[in-house]
Amino acid sequence: MDWKHLLNGERIRTYSKSTVSADLRSEFEKDYHRIIGSAAFRRLQDKTQVFPLDKNDFIRTRLTHSLEVSSFCRSLGKNVGTVLANDPKIKDFGMQEKEDICNILQCAGLIHDIGNPPFGHFGEDAIREWCEKNFENIKYKGKKITDILTEQQLSDFYNFEGNTQALRVVTKLHFLVDEHGMNLTKALLGTIVKYPVSSLEIKKQKDDIKCKKMGYFYADKEIFEEIQESLGTNGCRHPLTYLLEAADDIAYKTADIEDAVKKGCLRYSDLLEELRKYADENGSNEAYNNAVAKLEHKYETGLRVDSHQADVYAVQNWVVGIQGQMLYAASDSFIEHYDEIMDGSYRFELFKGSKVEGLMDVLGKIAYKYAFTSKPIYKLEIAADTIFNFLLDKYTNAVLYIDDEDLQSTLDKRVLGLISDDYKRIYKIYSKGKEEDEKLYLRLLLATDYISGMTDTFAKNIYQEFRGIV
Repeated sequence: MDWKHLLNGERIRTYSKSTVSADLRSEFEKDYHRIIGSAAFRRLQDKTQVFPLDKNDFIRTRLTHSLEVSSFCRSLGKNVGTVLANDPKIKDFGMQEKEDICNILQCAGLIHDIGNPPFGHFGEDAIREWCEKNFENIKYKGKKITDILTEQQLSDFYNFEGNTQALRVVTKLHFLVDEHGMNLTKALLGTIVKYPVSSLEIKKQKDDIKCKKMGYFYADKEIFEEIQESLGTNGCRHPLTYLLEAADDIAYKTADIEDAVKKGCLRYSDLLEELRKYADENGSNEAYNNAVAKLEHKYETGLRVDSHQADVYAVQNWVVGIQGQMLYAASDSFIEHYDEIMDGSYRFELFKGSKVEGLMDVLGKIAYKYAFTSKPIYKLEIAADTIFNFLLDKYTNAVLYIDDEDLQSTLDKRVLGLISDDYKRIYKIYSKGKEEDEKLYLRLLLATDYISGMTDTFAKNIYQEFRGIV
């Protein structure tokens, strides 16, 4: 792979630049403004990061999380770009390329979660589990849909991913001008494809991170292949994807801890005890020992500043320092493995083998123990599951006969009338001329597209209105 192709500023749909000759922004800077002005991006403010339907304004949403990831992405781009631009052995990377990767990464951070359904990662689980449980019992014109759809089409639903949905949102579902979505640059689109494999190529047990999940739906195969060919990635991850992934890991591993403390799920004393335990088990690990010492120091400072909020003060300020360490670790790892990343042979995340690898794992375990398995989360996820099951039942049945009004029930017509016209327009455009099995597949995608695009509040309100709950 080479940077000339990797930083491709072309778009799926070309446009005339003659009318904007006074616009001095690069194509990647234009991407930024397309994203922040989109309804899909704004809806992230009412989508769960960890705590569904939380009324505390401090707790992170998908929007605030995405802004944090975007900031970390740009920092990583600057760190890595400075080193690459000053390396005389790397001939195709200079100061312009450094600026370009910063802009691409900043945009990638903003949209990396734009396809996530409501209610956090639980929403992804709910869609996958509903499809696995119900598809066998759904019939279309007397035949089970599992006997009509191809193996890959079925597998797409059984392996539904918010990351994969993001590619659909920005290339199709955001209908502003036409069916090409936000029409972002190919370099940016390639960066957000974390797993450049289909749902049939997933190999969760294989020691290669690019195969852990699917990266594109069968419906988006042509777009995926065009991006790959233009960038010269040819089945490999875009190098910037590793930095995007690292930024995401830093953001949620540290934010989950901070949010858990603010919610009262995790106390300062619990965090300190957990870190000490791992430090004792790994006595020679500098990262653990430094983490403990710095947390204790921040708490002592907090007692002097505000004794009533010393625990929150300590954790919030400690998190900032830990984030800095992680940024440097990810940057160093990218440079260390640069040749492997560029030839497509690097198979791990950037924190693999780094000084903070163990600390990253520990923070994930602590968050899971104190936040993800807490009773408030369980209650909210049970409520979210009820909402998802109801909505998937209603919308999936409604879309089955969207092309044949005579076969629609009165209720189905009402439900179809509530689906966004833009989503239905996208279905009509991309189903034109397709075989019957693919049309059915696209109709089912219409249901998951619409539900995935809902905010937490909208999904809850639709459920309550359908159920007649005032």
